[in-house]
Amino acid sequence: MRIGAFEIREPLPEIQEPDALAILRPWIDAGSCGTLVINWLEKLCQARTLGELHRPGIFFDFTRYRPTLLRPQGRYQVILPNTYVTYGTLPGGRDFLFFHLLEPHMFGEVYVASILKLLELLNARRYLLIGSMYDYVPHTRPLLVSGGTAGKTLSYQMEIAGVRASQYEGPTSIVSLITERAFRAGMEAMTMIVHLSQYTELEEDYAGAVRLMQVISSLYGTEVDKVSLKRAERQREQINEAVAADPDMKRILEQLEAHYDLRYSHNRPENREQTLAPDVERFLKEMEKKFGQDKN
Repeated sequence: MRIGAFEIREPLPEIQEPDALAILRPWIDAGSCGTLVINWLEKLCQARTLGELHRPGIFFDFTRYRPTLLRPQGRYQVILPNTYVTYGTLPGGRDFLFFHLLEPHMFGEVYVASILKLLELLNARRYLLIGSMYDYVPHTRPLLVSGGTAGKTLSYQMEIAGVRASQYEGPTSIVSLITERAFRAGMEAMTMIVHLSQYTELEEDYAGAVRLMQVISSLYGTEVDKVSLKRAERQREQINEAVAADPDMKRILEQLEAHYDLRYSHNRPENREQTLAPDVERFLKEMEKKFGQDKN
């Protein structure tokens, strides 16, 4: 069955008002946090494949997203990068759609429209885009999660879960249109991004993944993955050891901690200039130039 640009397996699954969770690679999947979280949820839901783009080359430049060459049992096989969708059900009964999105290089409006057609066909009640980005924050403090919500119930739930309202304005992905248009179509919609310590740059950042899991667990009553918790703690220990052995990195961490405490403490002083030392101010200005405008 063809739905927009998607080839969907038949028959359609019997799912009731599913919640749709999406990740977007590679743009907002720093440390593979979104990938780790969606894989965890798919495992909990025993997810199955629903479909994928019929012709991914319409949307993706294969000199930028390279095909993968495999030789299963000696047979020659080329796998094209693609956007695909799975579905499943949590043990408590909530149905889900999981979108593994790639940033399109061409025909972005058609790409967005096809995803919305699928959401509307399956009567999705909620669309959540989850992901991660690097920021000038210390790994020794609670990781920040920022986002935007559309829908009173979801806004309240996000506030309870500690998600901060994002004030970011600037360049974004064409995929951001899905959030806006899903809300117009009657769905609750939100974006939820965890902020990672830039100096860590881990291939798989389990601390970031666990933080997203905690927010999702507050929404759906799931338990955070114990294996991910252990890996996050181990990574934290390794980072602490690396910082302790590097005087320059230790100084930078202290500056980041001072900035974080000043900015996010409930009892932060009003006069910022009197609180931060001049060298800390200079450091933060350099970091702001590197990372761009404030995204929180």
